[in-house]
Amino acid sequence: MTDPIADLINRINNAKSARKETTEIPYSKVKEEILKVLKDEGCITGFTSDKENGVLVAGLEGASKKYQNIVRYSRPGRRVYVKKGRIPRPKSGFGIVVISTPLGVLSGDKARKSGVGGEIICEVW
Repeated sequence: MTDPIADLINRINNAKSARKETTEIPYSKVKEEILKVLKDEGCITGFTSDKENGVLVAGLEGASKKYQNIVRYSRPGRRVYVKKGRIPRPKSGFGIVVISTPLGVLSGDKARKSGVGGEIICEVW
């Protein structure tokens, strides 16, 4: 069994380390929501969605240099859930977490402000 979210993270990390301008990712609605959060936080420059061909194209050129790495936190064999008061602040607040909440996929800061917890998908620093 493969983990599609881990595949998304690996494709972004590999493309960044290879200094690629874009990377192609197989389409999924959850992946699209994660890419929206990463775009809002400045980890990627943007993305395009082609549902007909089943592809998401994430733009990495000129992405923020302050975020170097994306790490999968919760995985299929070990799910990690947090309450609203326990949402972590990676790297003493310089990193972000992406959380799947009842309100959708949100960054840790937005989840804290909304007063919801959920499953931690990944950490970015």
